Amino acid sequence: MVSDACFLSGLAKVETILSGQLQQPWRPKAVYHYIQDRHIAPDFVVDISEYMDIKMKAIMAFKSQFFDPSSSEPTTAISSKDFLEFLYGRAIEMGRQSGFLYAEGFTVERTAGVDSLFNLK
Repeated sequence: MVSDACFLSGLAKVETILSGQLQQPWRPKAVYHYIQDRHIAPDFVVDISEYMDIKMKAIMAFKSQFFDPSSSEPTTAISSKDFLEFLYGRAIEMGRQSGFLYAEGFTVERTAGVDSLFNLK
């Protein structure tokens, strides 16, 4: 849906109005897709080693959605006992590929470019 919306937003004959004003056609330079729990090879990874604890605290702010041995709610993919361990394992797997402790993987719809080979990790 996001990719389709980005395409349509650049078409001159598709008119959209925001706050009573006609918007000009525009497209983002790239669309990046965060890899969640599927086994997909990333096009690039982002080092999150410094932020892994913060990420997990943010996730646990919604603790009612995750594993609770006393819950009588139906089990879901994220409420299973091993889900939080999976998040750590996935971040370790993504990080290992580039020499990071933890990373998050992304795919991109077009070939990504860099300004300098010296900035690659």
